[in-house]
Amino acid sequence: LHELPPPTSVRPTTMFASFIRKAIRSSTAAASCNAQQFRSISITPALLEKLNVQGLADKVNLEGQNVLMRVDLNVPLSKDDDVTVTDDTRLQAIAPTAKFLLEKGANVILCSHFGRPKGEIIETGKNGRLNPVVDPLKNILGVDVKKVDDCMGEEVEAAAKSLTKGEVLLLENTRFYKGETKNDATLAAGLGSLADYFVMDAFGTAHRAHSSTAGVTDYMKLSAAGFLLDKELKYLKGAVDKPNRPLCAIIGGAKVSTKLPVIESLLEKCDTILLGGGMIFTFYKALGYDIGKSMLEEEYVELAGKLMKMAEEKGVKLILPPDVILADKFAEDATTAIAKASEISGDWMGLDVGPETLEIFKEEIGKSNTIVFNGPMGVFEMKPFACGTITVAELMAEATDRGATTIVGGGDSVAAVNQAGLGDRVSHISTGGGASLELLEGKELPGVAALSEA
Repeated sequence: LHELPPPTSVRPTTMFASFIRKAIRSSTAAASCNAQQFRSISITPALLEKLNVQGLADKVNLEGQNVLMRVDLNVPLSKDDDVTVTDDTRLQAIAPTAKFLLEKGANVILCSHFGRPKGEIIETGKNGRLNPVVDPLKNILGVDVKKVDDCMGEEVEAAAKSLTKGEVLLLENTRFYKGETKNDATLAAGLGSLADYFVMDAFGTAHRAHSSTAGVTDYMKLSAAGFLLDKELKYLKGAVDKPNRPLCAIIGGAKVSTKLPVIESLLEKCDTILLGGGMIFTFYKALGYDIGKSMLEEEYVELAGKLMKMAEEKGVKLILPPDVILADKFAEDATTAIAKASEISGDWMGLDVGPETLEIFKEEIGKSNTIVFNGPMGVFEMKPFACGTITVAELMAEATDRGATTIVGGGDSVAAVNQAGLGDRVSHISTGGGASLELLEGKELPGVAALSEA
């Protein structure tokens, strides 16, 4: 690559990360405001108009009643033994709803898939039985957890009927049945025979119309959202539909194809949209720029151009990065440089947003009262291209400190925020990747649509 003509405005990226962070931190004090000037999102049942678990308890005396609770128990297992849970975050997440139901005297029947066994019974591993989570759940919930080796049938029904008051029963991996992902009525009815009431607390699967997320509600007296699902919906849907303005969305990620529907929906709701990640090069192409060897989805160039025009017509600020970090290859040891977006050339590829971009993002985030962050700004897994994503995470944390509502959704952005040690300095971190995107798109989630009205 040393023989390639470099972009005319290329500057070495040495010291870039420390430079931009110092610049941002030095102006934090000037940008800070009294937190009382801002209000956080109002979390009320009216936002959803769906029954939540508190509402269920208000309507029904749950003492001695069986409640089927759909949860997400997909925890990572140790590679050494395939049975030791290495991160119990998802188990901890179900505790508030489960403990609330137990305190009301209900019997909690936990139901979850585990991996993708595709209808086969697999004894151990990430697609296997749910045995590894039994002991951790006992410790987290503070009660005994009984487990059965199926999720429907006579033995399971007998175990459910034997529950008395405040007990926990764990069902087997629902995806041992092929019909689970097809919303099979037989499986839904089998699950429905175990309880009179249903609580959905698995946001990460709420966008799927499966037997255990949607079909089962046909066999219940009442179906409600658990605290985890309720919080997800109220932040993601409430913050976008009823925001404390200005509302700013920061949308990144590699593929423009997955984000264009989200951007189109957000144009109806946002004041400002900041774009980053590999998808920006499809927009640059729509502007007629040379993008070198940067990522491109050619079939979406025309639509990207239409979205930019639509934003202009609606008076929404759709901001593309004015500069990028270039690399001569897709590798951590690549030669890097900074270039104006309009001056990329040759075999250079863009792998992160540049310092001028981050200064603009800092200004826009600094004057927004509700900020949604979905998708990384660059290839943050590689240290030379992580600065954009980490800096946005830091700006989100600073916005939270001054009273803004900040929401992080999508697996990669969540990983980046946690990697930066800032998970506890944003208003809400979403537990669902695909579900988060579909909610931001304005789509109805089957696992939510199936719940009872409040």
